[in-house]
Amino acid sequence: MIATEKTIRIAGIANDSIVDGPGLRIGIFIQGCKRRCEGCQNPESWPIDGGREITAEALYASICKNPLIEGVTFSGGEPLLRAGALIPLARGIRSRGLNIAIYTGYTFEEILEDSDDDVLALLNLASILVDGSFILAERSLMLSFRGSQNQRILDLSRSLAEGRAVATEDPAWGYKP
Repeated sequence: MIATEKTIRIAGIANDSIVDGPGLRIGIFIQGCKRRCEGCQNPESWPIDGGREITAEALYASICKNPLIEGVTFSGGEPLLRAGALIPLARGIRSRGLNIAIYTGYTFEEILEDSDDDVLALLNLASILVDGSFILAERSLMLSFRGSQNQRILDLSRSLAEGRAVATEDPAWGYKP
């Protein structure tokens, strides 16, 4: 159990997802996005005050009920807009030995340039960052776990340690820079 009174505004949850990262995952779609990319697969997640509020404890309990998942993906909307509320949940997820992936419309460079302590704390709890806005002109159905060719799949530990974007070498993510 995690101890927090924070709620998280979400657009939805995908249980048993195989499209939000490798293996069986739970995808949590965070409500709110300022990017509003043309061709976005989740435009209903754009309004900041849309969706519904749920406690971190309730999300964590739902995650704990599924013994088959390998990880949890925070997608959106824009998860970094709710970084502070996601931190307790992310800590609980990591305590269970599960990995965390985050999809963001921001590039890693933009995040380093203009991030607060909550964003950096959340990133330090995650393993993978899929960064960059979805660009409809660069859309490809041949890409693993990303929608457009500009998006990168980054190893967060190495990227944060080196202060630059470092592509994951995990073959499960099927990424070739």
